[in-house]
Amino acid sequence: MAAKRVFEAWKGSNKFVFGGRLIFGPDARSLGFTLLLIILPIIIFCVFVGRHLRHEFSSYNAGYAILVVAILFNIYVLVLLFLTSSRDPGIIPRNLHPPEEEFRYDPSVSMDVGGRQTPSLQFPRFKELMVNGHPVKVKYCDTCMLYRPPRCSHCSICNNCVERFDHHCPWVGQCIGMRNYRYFFMFVSSATILCIYVFSFSAFYIKVLMDREGTVWKAMKESPASVILMAYCFISLWFVGGLTGFHLYLIGTNQTTYENFRYRSDDRINVYNRGCLNNFLEVFCTQVKPSRNNFRALVQEEVPRTHAPVTAREPESALGGNTRSKVEDDLDIGEDLLKISQRRNIEEIDEDIRSRGSNGPPHNIISDIDSVLGSGRAPTIRSEARHSSWGRSGSWEIGQEILGSSNVSERSYVASREARQ
Repeated sequence: MAAKRVFEAWKGSNKFVFGGRLIFGPDARSLGFTLLLIILPIIIFCVFVGRHLRHEFSSYNAGYAILVVAILFNIYVLVLLFLTSSRDPGIIPRNLHPPEEEFRYDPSVSMDVGGRQTPSLQFPRFKELMVNGHPVKVKYCDTCMLYRPPRCSHCSICNNCVERFDHHCPWVGQCIGMRNYRYFFMFVSSATILCIYVFSFSAFYIKVLMDREGTVWKAMKESPASVILMAYCFISLWFVGGLTGFHLYLIGTNQTTYENFRYRSDDRINVYNRGCLNNFLEVFCTQVKPSRNNFRALVQEEVPRTHAPVTAREPESALGGNTRSKVEDDLDIGEDLLKISQRRNIEEIDEDIRSRGSNGPPHNIISDIDSVLGSGRAPTIRSEARHSSWGRSGSWEIGQEILGSSNVSERSYVASREARQ
């Protein structure tokens, strides 16, 4: 089975064409409607207006420049639209796993796992970073499993985290972010200039016809296409012209559309504002960072993470110096030893030892009993384990070599007791 490429296994909602060379948003179909709104008026202008203005400027055939400028400028707007909608806006690649270094245990919140109450594994929702000497909180994204960089946001339409996220534009069918914001502003501002250009020469042609026909109504009747174009450009100017002015304000104050709409009512310092001139230079005179994604690369097989086993260090055995394989063994022995050490007299201890059967208690219990008898105080039981398995197993997991040595210890203990009596 051939290995997949990144764009074929992409988890976002983007659409790829030409083998992953171009990336669009999920609403890329709206791009066709935008193209129609740009191309159709220019065709009408060239056929019904510009063609009749060729001979109005006799010197050096200047009238032909009206058609040439309209066509070339329209192509320029379309190129900017293509650069805005078909390139990576600044998508941050997703992590395969959450960052392990950020995990922490919260002892106040516990969860029941296998009948045991264990501390719940928590993950901080926010981190604090310093930006230009001011603290800025960044949020953890559950979908992308990463802490978003400053000014980054997760687009719910494209399902990606985008650096310096401005907004998702349905007219271009793409997110507007760090890598395509410059082209988006140039597209909107160029479309505004194109509207002014078409409106101006359509009004000029009405003026020419009015001088010829005598009245403005006859001129408008002579060229209804000019009237339609003027109305269309006037309405479009309210949209693209207003958008251009709004983004000029955002660039001058170093804001994004998302930040302006979300934090406009908050009295907070804009830590990214470096002055009007520097803000414009940052947008138009800095090099666009390369994409963090290679959509045509082969998908790397995910290697399962191997977690280092958590082991508890145990005291060396008196017999062989080897640590025990299970922490629960020492806990079971320790609990029993604590019960024995709290007995009131020697007879109860002896009865307890004989009640264990022929195998006898383990060696470390007998040695601890001797220390209890000699010191008169209970031993201290230490273990790094959280729970005991005594209640579940009901038996002692002790090796045969320990059982053998414990019989010897029992006999020596009985002999010493008889000598004392």
